[in-house]
Amino acid sequence: MANENHGSPAEEASLMSHSPGTSNQNQPSSPKPMRLVQDLPDELVQAGWEKCWSKRENRPYYFNRFTNQSLWEMPVLGQHDVISDPLGLNAAPMPLEGGVIDTSVESKQRKRRFSEEVPPSGNSVKKPKADVPGNPAAQPVPSSPSIPGTSVLKAWCVSPEDKQQAALLRPTEVYWDLDIQTNAVIKQRAPSEVLSPHPEVELLRSQLILKLRQHYRELCQQREGIDPPRESFNRWMLERKVVDKGTDPLLPSDCEPVVSPSMFREIMNDIPIRLSRIKFREEAKRLLFKYAEAAKRLIESRSASPDSRKVVKWNVEDTFSWLRRDHSASKEDYMDRLEHLRKQCGPHVSAAAKDSVEGICSKIYYISLEYVKRIREKHLAILKENNISAEIEAPEVQDRLVYCYPVRLAIPSPPLPSVEMHMENNVACVRYKGEMVKVSRNYFSKLWLLYRYSCIDDSGFEKFLPRVWCLLRRYQMMFGVGLYEGTGLQGALPVHVFEALHKLFGVSFECFASPLNCYFKQYCSAFLDTDGYFGSRGPCLDFFPISGSFEANPPFCEELMDAMVSHFEKLLENSSEPLSFIVFIPEWRDPPTPALTRMEQSKFKRHQLILPAFDHEYRSGSQHVCKKEEMYYKAVHNTAVLFLQNSAGFAKWEPTPERLQELVAAYKHSGRTLSSSSSSSSSSSSSSSSTADKERELGREQSSSRETNPN
Repeated sequence: MANENHGSPAEEASLMSHSPGTSNQNQPSSPKPMRLVQDLPDELVQAGWEKCWSKRENRPYYFNRFTNQSLWEMPVLGQHDVISDPLGLNAAPMPLEGGVIDTSVESKQRKRRFSEEVPPSGNSVKKPKADVPGNPAAQPVPSSPSIPGTSVLKAWCVSPEDKQQAALLRPTEVYWDLDIQTNAVIKQRAPSEVLSPHPEVELLRSQLILKLRQHYRELCQQREGIDPPRESFNRWMLERKVVDKGTDPLLPSDCEPVVSPSMFREIMNDIPIRLSRIKFREEAKRLLFKYAEAAKRLIESRSASPDSRKVVKWNVEDTFSWLRRDHSASKEDYMDRLEHLRKQCGPHVSAAAKDSVEGICSKIYYISLEYVKRIREKHLAILKENNISAEIEAPEVQDRLVYCYPVRLAIPSPPLPSVEMHMENNVACVRYKGEMVKVSRNYFSKLWLLYRYSCIDDSGFEKFLPRVWCLLRRYQMMFGVGLYEGTGLQGALPVHVFEALHKLFGVSFECFASPLNCYFKQYCSAFLDTDGYFGSRGPCLDFFPISGSFEANPPFCEELMDAMVSHFEKLLENSSEPLSFIVFIPEWRDPPTPALTRMEQSKFKRHQLILPAFDHEYRSGSQHVCKKEEMYYKAVHNTAVLFLQNSAGFAKWEPTPERLQELVAAYKHSGRTLSSSSSSSSSSSSSSSSTADKERELGREQSSSRETNPN
């Protein structure tokens, strides 16, 4: 059976050997087409347009060497925006002789070329010389077939021939720039042997993850008498994937050690009770009483040494006596007493609970291991039904440098079942077997564009909707279904900051993103199987660039951030080519995170900025479904911005005072201000209240794993 996944090994070899300077007899490469004698106006020539000849169609067409755009009809300046109108559907029709406008079907068949990974001229990498990955089959010269994605248009009950209805695929609000080309150079790599996504498998995985979350909640409540720490399960999955060598893209199944440091630490922080931030005197008094009571109850119900029991009971009784005796204590008095009680009882309480908490961590891991086996069996059964072998021969990979390209899968994709979709108030609702996921119209259009740029096995878009459902379901399961759950872990930088990073430091690549929150079309993400069709280069820790300028805003998981620092330092040490990483992480100082400490002491650190809390913003991790007024939220902690560069990278993208000043100024452009200006004053007041609540909620999420002092 022909390999029709991200790309077969044979196709990959063809893809790698294809460069802009080569041509194919049947499908000529666009950067150097056969040129005709130019009879174009000077304005079009200066804009990059050339008149070329199509051997296949035996007629001329027009090609733009700057944007890789191609049209059958002579272009009209100022009438076609590549980002908002990628198909040229709104391009003004050409007047015929006598001033008559041609509205025939043929005049509507304008088609844009698929983007090619050619680096921008301002940030190009001259050394080492690298080939640009291309795919002749995915980049043909213009032809007369219908618009790519006709099946998607039909799913919306849209006629592909109707320009106004086809405009449904154009975003009205753009938070990305997919025309920026990459300057990241990597060594050519073989296609991945990860199995391609399938809705039936993804449905089973999501059901099992929900069961695993419920198991975790029940274990915390039954064994420790507490609710699971907020976001701790999400951070557990992130931390486990740093060390996991298993086959499942989401659930851990081959980790050492079995007990997760992240989950263990967060549960222990909430024993005997979770300490919240206190504002009023009565809250402080109530918290002190609850802590003393919970500590006494725990030490009496566990196997603890006689000395531990004695110390805890004496301090608890002393606290109760003080509470009964002193009725005029202030909030600070209660907090000081609580801190003293924690210092005296905390070590004994932790020792008594240690074995039980380790049992929770190991139990969740072994349940996950069993679930992974069930998912794998289901996936292999589907491949077997379609006569697809999961065992493949490793293709030969040439030892050469290329500009980075989306990750490819070696094992072909089986036929995918149909997935339903309908629109509700500018929200695309994608449903499979009763399970519905949602994405806004703008971000659905973004996924459509990314899929068109990156996928090479589905030119007719027949598999687009099933793959969109798998992608949305995967991220929904990873970050939970609770209100605002996971939004802090998926937060992104504001658009103005990305624009400044690209302009000032040549940044063209995100190290931690997703198809939903990426700004560039080249990025690393958590899942190469679902995200590769939409432009992902795979997980950051498995990505090994030789040169380029990168932005890194990792999820706030300490183990992941620490692994990121090790990875970046190794890359900088091994490359003599220009290499730069601009890292954005929270400035946690009590206690300081290992990642922040290591980067501040790194020999590759060229500069460091501190952005004050509540003085800068992030884009919401739920930006693909949230309201416009909730798109941005204030950071509840300081953010440290560190520039890690080797010598060549420092020489090329030096963080000079002028550049740093302009970067800081980019943070002054508030996305919330722009959003609120378009709404009425009454709606602004209600949305600001909602946004404030969200920021407080995000603050609790992002600091839950760090909160050891309730002051």
